[in-house]
Amino acid sequence: MIIHSRSLRASALALAVIGVLAAGQGSASGFQLRENSTKALGRANAGSAVARDDAAVVSNNPAAMSNFDTLTVQNDVTLIDLTAKFTGSACTPVSATVCVPIGGDDGGDPGEPSVVPAVAIVVPLHGAFERVTLGASITAPFGLATKYEPTFVGRYNATTSDLKVPALTLSASYDVTETLSIGAGFIYQRADVTLANGIDFGRLLASAGIPGATIGNPITDGAIAISGADNGTGWVAGVQFTPSETFSIGYSHRSEVDHDIDGQADFTVPAQFAGAQAGFRNLAAAYAALPATDPRRAAIPQLLVLGNGFADTGGAASLTTPSIDTISAQFNVSDALRLYADVQQTGWTSLQSVVVDFENQFQPDSVEPFNWKDSMFYSVGVEFDFSEALTLRGGIAMDESPTNDLDRTPRLPDDDRMLYSIGMSWGINEHMTLDAAYQRITIDDPTVNVLSSSGSRLTGSFDGSANLFAVGVNYKF
Repeated sequence: MIIHSRSLRASALALAVIGVLAAGQGSASGFQLRENSTKALGRANAGSAVARDDAAVVSNNPAAMSNFDTLTVQNDVTLIDLTAKFTGSACTPVSATVCVPIGGDDGGDPGEPSVVPAVAIVVPLHGAFERVTLGASITAPFGLATKYEPTFVGRYNATTSDLKVPALTLSASYDVTETLSIGAGFIYQRADVTLANGIDFGRLLASAGIPGATIGNPITDGAIAISGADNGTGWVAGVQFTPSETFSIGYSHRSEVDHDIDGQADFTVPAQFAGAQAGFRNLAAAYAALPATDPRRAAIPQLLVLGNGFADTGGAASLTTPSIDTISAQFNVSDALRLYADVQQTGWTSLQSVVVDFENQFQPDSVEPFNWKDSMFYSVGVEFDFSEALTLRGGIAMDESPTNDLDRTPRLPDDDRMLYSIGMSWGINEHMTLDAAYQRITIDDPTVNVLSSSGSRLTGSFDGSANLFAVGVNYKF
């Protein structure tokens, strides 16, 4: 009997957590979402930490709330539509020279239209507290939603990935001088995860010497679905310097937020494998009765996993959303024309590996390498007041991917990307403004060459892009 340890080592919960970290929705690299402002989207997110009429600064840079002189409420909704197409194949290595093909197709378009809402309120104080401004916002700074068909050739790597990370930010700013303001905020964040992928039980049975078992056979396919959630806290702080009426520069830092996710792993096990599990347990007991020098005793740990693993169980894993550092600038060329720029670093190096602990003692803990790097985002944008009521916007940005060619998985059809934006605002009256924006994202064709938890290797490339549509309303009291 030959049992490959690779088939038993990688846990489904580990893959699920890695899926949370890897599958980008398409609006930003990794699983970051910058869509908390229609105005900013129209400028390719340039000027996000200094914008003078954008209440999203509550979470982007609290110091910039000092730009407001009246109570303002802002609501924004962004529709993110990711499109990706896979071209490639999968096979399971059985020797140094033989790789058994796995049947399947391209899995269809994994992207599903997703709605990202945001709401913010800015409240300037008066009287003895006139230097103070308070704010609150509800945003989704991170998230993803991808789904492949069950017939996907890479189903052992990924089928469904869904991560929702809503965050409440409570902020305050203080005008130190007429030109310098500082701000800070408290972040309460929730991570809610649901993920799934297939498991090649046919390979496990074939490796264990079960007659008639075949690798990559849909009849003996199983699945794992995991869901979990956790709440975490963090902070954001920033500064804004406005040396003249025509120029502002701001800096903000958003902290990492740690999540210890408690989840439930639900296995779907084919009848052939479930029927063989008692035999694995009996064989482990028989080997345990052999003399200590008998080499067959070395197979006992793997037999115990085959006999007692792949059962519904709880589990826990740590997820850290990255820190974000942003420098923004605004330059007023004239009363009607404004230029913006952003440089942002996202601290993805916090995600080097994922350690998963299962409640089922027979399901081995897993340490999975991740190896993401810090990524940079660069953008420039422009605003032009065509009239007192109409403002036009545009922008372009470059967004680096944190992943690499060695560790990229099908849960992340992602690479470096370019962003092209246009937008507009229409002032209905002195109190209300309607905003709209469109952004086109092009993604460098990423390649994958990666093993699944079932030991299969998926190779190929993705052709992907994304379209974002945003609308918003801003009301000043």
